[in-house]
Amino acid sequence: MNSSLKVTAGAEVIAEGRRYQISRVLDLESVLAHDVETGEAHRLPLIHLLPTLPLAHPRDTPAVERNPHHVSDADWQQAQARFAVIQPLVEQGHYSRTEVQARAQATGYGTATLYRWLRQYQRSGVASALVSNKRGPARGQRRLCPEVNVIIDTTIQETYLSGQKPSMRRTALEIERCCRNAGLLPPHPNTVRHRILQLSNHTKLRRREGHQAARSVFEPIRGPYPDADWPLAVWQIDHTLVDLILVDDLHRRPVGRPWITVAIDVFSRMVAGFSISFDPPGAMSVGLCLAHAMLPKETWLAKHDITTPWPVWGKPAAVHADNAKEFRGRMLTRACENLGIDLHWRPVARPHYGGYIERLCGTLNHAIHALPGTTFSNPQQRGAYRSEEQAALTLAEFETWLVVQIVELYHQQVHSGMDLPPLKQYEQGIFGTDEQPGIGVPERFVDETGLRLELMPYEERTVQRYGMQLDGICYYHDVLKVWINAADPTHRKRKRKFLVRRDPRDISLIYFYDPELNEYFAIPYRNTAHPAISIWELREAKHRLQEAGAQAADEEQLFAAYNRLKAIEEAAVRETKAARRKAQRQRLHAATARPLTPHADTASVPPEPDDADDIEPFDDLEELDD
Repeated sequence: MNSSLKVTAGAEVIAEGRRYQISRVLDLESVLAHDVETGEAHRLPLIHLLPTLPLAHPRDTPAVERNPHHVSDADWQQAQARFAVIQPLVEQGHYSRTEVQARAQATGYGTATLYRWLRQYQRSGVASALVSNKRGPARGQRRLCPEVNVIIDTTIQETYLSGQKPSMRRTALEIERCCRNAGLLPPHPNTVRHRILQLSNHTKLRRREGHQAARSVFEPIRGPYPDADWPLAVWQIDHTLVDLILVDDLHRRPVGRPWITVAIDVFSRMVAGFSISFDPPGAMSVGLCLAHAMLPKETWLAKHDITTPWPVWGKPAAVHADNAKEFRGRMLTRACENLGIDLHWRPVARPHYGGYIERLCGTLNHAIHALPGTTFSNPQQRGAYRSEEQAALTLAEFETWLVVQIVELYHQQVHSGMDLPPLKQYEQGIFGTDEQPGIGVPERFVDETGLRLELMPYEERTVQRYGMQLDGICYYHDVLKVWINAADPTHRKRKRKFLVRRDPRDISLIYFYDPELNEYFAIPYRNTAHPAISIWELREAKHRLQEAGAQAADEEQLFAAYNRLKAIEEAAVRETKAARRKAQRQRLHAATARPLTPHADTASVPPEPDDADDIEPFDDLEELDD
């Protein structure tokens, strides 16, 4: 999914169809490279570089990158355990055979196994590449019966993870004793050993040695901020309601205050990225902000007619986000696990973990107080100033103003906490100083669409004869044909559920993940005459129908209700701020919510849903996971 570009001396890249080898990284915008065929040296902008295709190892099976949200919890835990084994080597970047052998010996795996996992991971850069492709036990192995599994897990929890601190061998002997007493065939000691190795070191130390011992080893020494010793080490994310009233694009009348979600690089205080919207903050806004922060921004800046560089991109080691319930969900957690990002939810009553981002938001709002339409921080500051009457900026204009404020002022001015501008601090962290080596230019994500989809909400649905149905709306495309009424490979009597993603701002498309092709396809409405709407507009239409006494609304009723609501809004748009804000939100969604995969050719006319019996009970009861 997320192929990335290594920007280091010696790396081979593709530029304008030719293969180059990087000789030297000149700055955060360009490299010096020589043509592999001609030997000619060229200065190449980073934006023009693409990665070369990795060569497969002759003894490797083809790498299959599984969708992390389409993997069982057990398989995912296994992939995470494998990644934990190779993570120190991955983070080194370069490693010798001696180092791999030492890591293999420390973890109890073979050196060849570690090399295989390293190759699998390096081809895609995501943990899902480590999910086992095997189905069922390997040849010569036997499945453990549920009773034996219970004995293994219980003994590990109650015996191995205790203050007595027995060895793995003693734990295996205790499991063997319990199994024989129960008349069960005991597992091989290696099975027990493997289960124990899958436990995190933190869990083992905390349970066997105590909380204090675990804290002394795993909690960082508190400096200015935990572990934020280099660029991309720690990002903070937070949300704030902007102290500014904006106007709509059409009539330039007040529509209200937007929300902004901001990510800051704690080491340098650089703004890593942001998202801005009239929609309330949640997991979706965190995902949009992360995608913006992790992706290169040259093209995005050009669309805003801004030439000042914003050289922040790449994968952060850790992200600290708001602990509120609406931001926590399986989608965001598993996406970060797959990308190798350590996601932390900011502890309650621990302001130390959110201070930098809150100060940044305060700095931005202070500058915003000089804009027409500001609400200031409180009524006392506002005084007799009439914010709505003075409002002048649209959301697009405010976004451009905000980018200029960030990249041309905030990044360039000396930060009081560092005695350096954030950009200078960031560059020193990348390229190093006389006293401290730098981390090097971060890898650049190449698959922009894949990253955005990875951070988008998802659901699971079956494929029926008429396509797929979400929230009462049917979607269809010919790519679904081969999966109509497909059986679950693990439970043949059940229908198979497939992963689909959708942008809540525009639900006229869903993104269907084909588990065999390992690819997403954009699936439109079955009735393409329906207008593009947001999930919030759909919910409002359903609510109005319920108020009118409708017991179960079908798709046509839903869109008829939506059209009636639009007519009412259009009549009221010049009269009420709420209606204008809703209309502006709809225009913003239409402009920003469709940057992803195209339709897979032209869909044929799908069959009409002719029989409710096609849908088995509980087939489609999965809810949006965040």
